[in-house]
Amino acid sequence: MRLTIQPTDLHKAVAAGVLAPGQDAALLSFLQQQNPERASFQLAHIAYYFGAMLIIGAMGWLLTEAWMNIGEGALLIISAAYMLLFTLCGRSMWQRGQQIPGGLLGAVAVSMTPLLIFAVQRLMGWWPLDDGLGSYNDYYKYVQSGWLAMELGTVMVGVLMLRMLPFPFIVMPIAIALWFMSMDLTELLFGSSFDWEQRRWISLWFGLLVLLCSLWVDGRSQRDYAFWGYLAGLLAFWGGLSMMDSGSELGKALYCLINLGLIAVAVLLRRAMFMVFGALGVASYLGYLSYEVFADSLLFPVIVSLLGLAVIGLGIVYQRQRDAFSAKLRRKIPSSWQSFLPALRR
Repeated sequence: MRLTIQPTDLHKAVAAGVLAPGQDAALLSFLQQQNPERASFQLAHIAYYFGAMLIIGAMGWLLTEAWMNIGEGALLIISAAYMLLFTLCGRSMWQRGQQIPGGLLGAVAVSMTPLLIFAVQRLMGWWPLDDGLGSYNDYYKYVQSGWLAMELGTVMVGVLMLRMLPFPFIVMPIAIALWFMSMDLTELLFGSSFDWEQRRWISLWFGLLVLLCSLWVDGRSQRDYAFWGYLAGLLAFWGGLSMMDSGSELGKALYCLINLGLIAVAVLLRRAMFMVFGALGVASYLGYLSYEVFADSLLFPVIVSLLGLAVIGLGIVYQRQRDAFSAKLRRKIPSSWQSFLPALRR
């Protein structure tokens, strides 16, 4: 059973004479430093993240064409002011101990980088695109090699922001910029012959690379930077995999096996997000079987229902013996690979 200590508990300990006056604040500060990412799931935290995503969306893919008409100079001043404001506010909150809202504001500042670079390029006459894709909104819609400066700048600013505010969510805009960059570099290499099938493969391989990098980072730092890397990697890998066209039953079965592998990775690393994506993939395959292969079968829904009950039962058993499950699965991995696995998180 995991024990959660609240500030009020420490105050009561002082009142009871268990702690000396002043020791409660020192102990609370120490515990927060030891476990900065294990804050309880509070409504305020949801509001923080939701507000940050609203700002990122508003100044990103929801930016209207009217903003493009105010002029490059005004766009540059506004984007630079936003970045500076979010950075200063985020750093101020971080220094006052409000790490979640402070780190999120740092991530918002990083997400403003493409707009700032866009304005600079247009103002200085360095804009490389002349094919009608001159709107900032197109950055989130089309693959173009002309976006590379915006993506490279976002990665650089994100790395600098991580040094200033070591908050894991800042990894997300960096990973998205790298994903866009992988697409745009391929367009630069292959030209206009770059089709959707190639994009799916690139998304898949890029997602796999991000997952491997996140695995290497996992457990090597006190903060959980790997969480957002895993999420970005799964979105790219699983998204590319799920959008691929497979005309054979073998290909569809392989898709199901890969998703079952993601479920195994969830047990191995004790990361629930792998379970979520893997379960979605398996459910998609079962849906295909239901509507295409076993459309006339009366027993198929019954079998799937029994399978669902079995999965629930396994979930109950796993919850009780998850340490033994993870340890047993890890023992099956070659010893030369086990050194790459992170320590299990509680």
